[in-house]
Amino acid sequence: MTDTLNKEPVIRVNNLMKVYRMGDVEVHALRGIDLEVWPGEILAIMGPSGSGKSTLMNMIGCLDSPSGGEYYLDGQLVSDLVDDALASVRNKKIGFVFQNYNLLPRANALQNVELPLRYSGNRTNLYERSSAALEKVGLADRMRHKPMELSGGQQQRVAIARAIVNEPAIILADEPTGNLDSQSGQEIMDLLLSLNARSGTTLIIVTHDQGVAAQAQRIIHLKDGLVDMEENGK
Repeated sequence: MTDTLNKEPVIRVNNLMKVYRMGDVEVHALRGIDLEVWPGEILAIMGPSGSGKSTLMNMIGCLDSPSGGEYYLDGQLVSDLVDDALASVRNKKIGFVFQNYNLLPRANALQNVELPLRYSGNRTNLYERSSAALEKVGLADRMRHKPMELSGGQQQRVAIARAIVNEPAIILADEPTGNLDSQSGQEIMDLLLSLNARSGTTLIIVTHDQGVAAQAQRIIHLKDGLVDMEENGK
């Protein structure tokens, strides 16, 4: 378990709620989540469909705002921010890794990795930083390849390079091995774990795969919009 002595949590969520309104119907996706995640921690979030996993990920990732409660990211209250401010925090603090890679098909690996730097306006040493990120994921020799010229595992490595290029406080991985065979999936997990070990970046993995979750330090299980159970991983 990550040493929490003399540290502030990188994520603190207090009584987080999300209600979606569909006409006259209210859907309570999150019903009062309390959660702390520590710098350098590896956390897995599990739960059945409809448990609130995706909604919680969207809140943590600053992709949506809660209906109630507080969310502190790296000491900053972000639950009350307007969309533009939320987007700025998201781009600087969070690196995303998705199941479907979400790469631009007409852009090569290097151009895909450069995107967060371009969006943030931080274009200093663009090539050097992007190529260094690709080198960290073992794709220095694939920089000019487009997604269709890469295997699924290689595409996910490009996505991980894109996630780390801004040196975020958190990597948020949504089913990162979901589209991969077992060997490629474990290679991606090994890569994420090694990046965590080398740089101390907090890693949050949303997964339905018990084998993936077991490699985290801590696992929380959601049910009906609440934390149902918490257990230690590796």
